[in-house]
Amino acid sequence: MGFVFKSSDFKKIARVLGTTPKQKKNNVRFELEGNSSAQRLSLEIYSNLIIGNRRGNLVTVYTPSSHLQLHFCSGYVVSSMLREVTFIGEHNGKLSGLIVEKEGGCSLYANVDRQILSGEFTRLGPEVMLSGIALSLSEPLLPRKSVKKNR
Repeated sequence: MGFVFKSSDFKKIARVLGTTPKQKKNNVRFELEGNSSAQRLSLEIYSNLIIGNRRGNLVTVYTPSSHLQLHFCSGYVVSSMLREVTFIGEHNGKLSGLIVEKEGGCSLYANVDRQILSGEFTRLGPEVMLSGIALSLSEPLLPRKSVKKNR
């Protein structure tokens, strides 16, 4: 297994999300609330968890109307400017990203072709452009050798 969340990672995440991490038995939990009760979520991070027959990181988000999971999270990017944390997982050149906002918002992008991160966003359709822009913050986390540019 590669990346494993550490205490210092939880502190960085907490700082951007403006909350205090709560250490539970086998996870760390963050509770966020925006301006309305609809903008409430709980974020749980399970570090180095047994998932099937492998070990990996599991990121789970609970909201009043959804339950989202990112299995085998391979890294994250904090953005103080955007007040959000982007959790990334990659498999066979496809990215999945779970974005958690300080105000309690959450977005999920799954099976995004990695090539669009380095492409010309203006050449993408508007329905695809947002995922490329949102996940482009994660590009520094990804190994360089398989990045291809759209032309």
